[in-house]
Amino acid sequence: MKAKPSLGLMVVLIMFPQIVETIYSPVLPHIAAQFVVSIKAASQTLSIYFLAFALGVIVWGVVADRIGRRKTMLLGLSIYAASAAGAVLAPNFEALMFARGVSAFGIAVGSVVTQTMLRDSYDGTALSKVFSYMGMGISISPVVGMMSGGFLADWGGHSYVFFTLSGLALVLLIVSILKLPETMPANTQASALSDLFQQMIRDRGIWRNALLVAAFNILLFSYYLQGPFLFEQLGYSSIQFGRSGVVLAIGTFAGSLLNKRLVQHGFTHPKLLALASILGLFGAVGVLLLQGSLWFLIPMVLVVMGFGIGIPNVLSQALVNYRSQAGSAGAVLGLLYYLMIGGGLAIAGAVQNLGVVLVVCAVVALVTVAVSVRAGAKP
Repeated sequence: MKAKPSLGLMVVLIMFPQIVETIYSPVLPHIAAQFVVSIKAASQTLSIYFLAFALGVIVWGVVADRIGRRKTMLLGLSIYAASAAGAVLAPNFEALMFARGVSAFGIAVGSVVTQTMLRDSYDGTALSKVFSYMGMGISISPVVGMMSGGFLADWGGHSYVFFTLSGLALVLLIVSILKLPETMPANTQASALSDLFQQMIRDRGIWRNALLVAAFNILLFSYYLQGPFLFEQLGYSSIQFGRSGVVLAIGTFAGSLLNKRLVQHGFTHPKLLALASILGLFGAVGVLLLQGSLWFLIPMVLVVMGFGIGIPNVLSQALVNYRSQAGSAGAVLGLLYYLMIGGGLAIAGAVQNLGVVLVVCAVVALVTVAVSVRAGAKP
């Protein structure tokens, strides 16, 4: 029997892609000013990040089923560390966008391979509980990312941010070399991706899961996309925007903790997803009404609570029928929802209205859960 990976290391690995994004968020206004580009152009770096991330997810998921989880993780982290260092030296906005895309491709390994390793090692209720712990870890990442990003942005702009990220990636790479075991089961099938893709594309449950993951992520990342500029309009600094990560982290942690306890008390996944969607909708309406002042952060807590409940319940059950091809199946699922996230954030960047985007995403999540329940399927 293969050794199970350290849950602490798994938490850090699944947190790192979100830290990468949230640490970057406060520097968006600095990038717009330094490279003399519009707010909308600077905002599109987030959608490019997710589109490149989607490509990384499909590549790393397939590679993980062929050369193993450990080697794949180490390769992805190495690419990320190198590309983040390259972003420090970017002479223009286009070069920065390219480095940003390559770094997103590399760090996608932290999402898909970490989830695959957990699915290798756990199943059933144990897997749900483990994903709840992952959700708690993710709840800390906005604090780490946004607060440190705010300070780094004020100290040295985007170059300090990418220099720090490259250093963190090197540390994580060294720890993974020393501590990360191989978890790939002996019966893993490295089948043709095209066959698996066609099978999953015909699976309506996969589409519902992808749409739910995308909706909950856009609920969260729309804030990181539009929040820096919203704070700037309200007369607040990058550091103050970074501190708002504490408020969001409290909400996400509360949602993850509530989810863990409800799972222990036997609440079903459809009920938990319905609760997550309703919280998101109430919070989204509140943000829409209050986004002209800093009070919008209060209903934003409900939005991130919905994220903290929703994401673990989707991801823990999304691939129960594809365990023998967990890496490749995770790649296909990730490709679908990251393309949706990238497209959704591109639209959000063009709309430039946080409240409207949140309401639409919450409604989409709620309708998707309702359709799943009505169809008698587990989302």
